[in-house]
Amino acid sequence: MMAVNVYLWPGYKCSNFSLYMEILTDSAEYVFVGNELWRIVTLVGIIALSLVFGKLSKYYLNRLGRQLKVTDSLIGATAASSASSSVTFLFFSFGLAIGFSILNVPVGLEGLLSSMLELLITLSIGHFFYRQVGVVDQWLKRFATEDSINMDDMLIPIIGKSIRVAVVILVLLQGAQALSDQPITSILAGIGIGGLALGLAAQDTIRNFFGSLMIFADKPFNVGELINLEGKLGSVLEVGVRTTKVKTLDGHVLSIPNGNLANMTVHNIGKRQFIRRVFDVTITYDTPPEKVNRAVDILKEILADHKGMDPEYPPRVYFNELNSDSLNLKIYYWFHPPDFWEYMEFTEWVNKEIFSRFYEEGIDFAFPTQTIHLAGEKKRPRNFEISTTNGGQEEKKK
Repeated sequence: MMAVNVYLWPGYKCSNFSLYMEILTDSAEYVFVGNELWRIVTLVGIIALSLVFGKLSKYYLNRLGRQLKVTDSLIGATAASSASSSVTFLFFSFGLAIGFSILNVPVGLEGLLSSMLELLITLSIGHFFYRQVGVVDQWLKRFATEDSINMDDMLIPIIGKSIRVAVVILVLLQGAQALSDQPITSILAGIGIGGLALGLAAQDTIRNFFGSLMIFADKPFNVGELINLEGKLGSVLEVGVRTTKVKTLDGHVLSIPNGNLANMTVHNIGKRQFIRRVFDVTITYDTPPEKVNRAVDILKEILADHKGMDPEYPPRVYFNELNSDSLNLKIYYWFHPPDFWEYMEFTEWVNKEIFSRFYEEGIDFAFPTQTIHLAGEKKRPRNFEISTTNGGQEEKKK
């Protein structure tokens, strides 16, 4: 028989394998909480191996995810990266269940230990599938088209959140069954009674959820579009299950409950085809008629074939009002496409051109003034008589 050197502990060497097995067999005499030494050693070994396999699997999956990402295999990369975050917990829970199956568990603790291990396995499997919902999100993005990409930005998060909520509910139901040792039907009956009370207490949450469904059905706006909500101007960041986030132009992020948003009047600026500007230019009353005509011509020259003009919407200039303190010129023009910042740059250019051209022509802008005329001026002589009585004699003065 071939001799095999086996080191049982530092400093002690056993030269015969059969003798090593004999010593290991004798260790059965050492009992701890009703379990032989080999059972405890096996439990520790299985747990250690499960952790090692979990760490190795996590390392391999992370590496695989990076490789797939380089090759633009986004679905595979997402699946690998998501699995890497839960694989260690998954191996550990199964390893713990296998290891404890070897132990002799007291009868009084057997049911409790079995329920706890079942709950642990349920949580690990639920965590794995919860993380894999990201694969569904990535898969849905493959079907997004350029025409519907904004709507997909609203739809995909809602689908992903709904699946995650479903996974959490299933895990909770399975965990409740494991702890209570009751059938699912009994648990669902109890949840139905509690759900009625919870529904009455969470009316706002339910209203906001149905508000999000109404927003998705009516499609009043898409993610990324500029909207005006009762005087608040901002772009849509996200449409969630409960709230919609809007980032205003001054940088604030508004979280608006979907139940309220569904009943609000939404001005979708992002869907407009153009930006229309209507404004007045006022000039003084002492402007000669030829200067008034020249002012109208200057405005038409500035806006003729202007930047962003659509031939179907030419600019309009009219001398339309005789105000109490000015002559009013009304201007209309339309800017295409409806890019707000380009529109603002063009508006600035128009204002500067009007100011410069009117200054060169000597046309004065009007501003609110008040003129007081005194009686006795050369243009307004006093032509009336004042009668007075002095001691019974009447005197007349002009």
